[in-house]
Amino acid sequence: MNTAYFLTGTDTEIGKTFVTCALLHRAGLDGLKAVGLKPIAAGTDAAGRNDDVEAIRAASNVELPREIINPYCFEPAIAPHIAAAEAGISIDFGPITASCEAARKQADLVVVEGVGGFCVPLGNQRSTADLAVELGLPVILVVGMRLGCINHALLTAEAIAARGLTLAGWVANRIDPAMSRFDKNLETLQAMLPAPLLGVVPHGPNGGAAGAAAFLKLPGA
Repeated sequence: MNTAYFLTGTDTEIGKTFVTCALLHRAGLDGLKAVGLKPIAAGTDAAGRNDDVEAIRAASNVELPREIINPYCFEPAIAPHIAAAEAGISIDFGPITASCEAARKQADLVVVEGVGGFCVPLGNQRSTADLAVELGLPVILVVGMRLGCINHALLTAEAIAARGLTLAGWVANRIDPAMSRFDKNLETLQAMLPAPLLGVVPHGPNGGAAGAAAFLKLPGA
């Protein structure tokens, strides 16, 4: 097995990185060499490190240079196309494609995490959706379970299909533990999303992302 997935979400701040890390831990439990990539990140600490990138590196069981895991990292925690413009940088898909190819040579499973939602602009009239098309990978969708998530999930699934990409599976992430009628919302999503449910991640699982791995399966597993 040597495969890769592009992981996106229904919005920002819905737990994409947490689920990316949980899937990497799941792969490790399944005996696979796994690594995650975060090609574009925004928001760094005093040392120039991004929390999401560091979390993904820690969850991977294949060690790769930081510049492969994260080709573009911007200091302010703002929209990436704005951060790139302020830095005088153009986000080129070439280094990202090269990073993905390099990672796939060393791992059984690669998870490439996008930034924000599926259609976040990246500058030069291109978006995260265009990056997913460039990479040509099947997509895993993280649905942040809260009021409004059904609409967001179905619109994202439509956008994925419209670009000729395969939705390989989706994850229900309980970001709002007090969500009303959670079970009914989950049932609706299962009936309407054209892909298998890979798992339901509870709010604040014991053991963090490593603990959340117990609630997930990999596509095709």
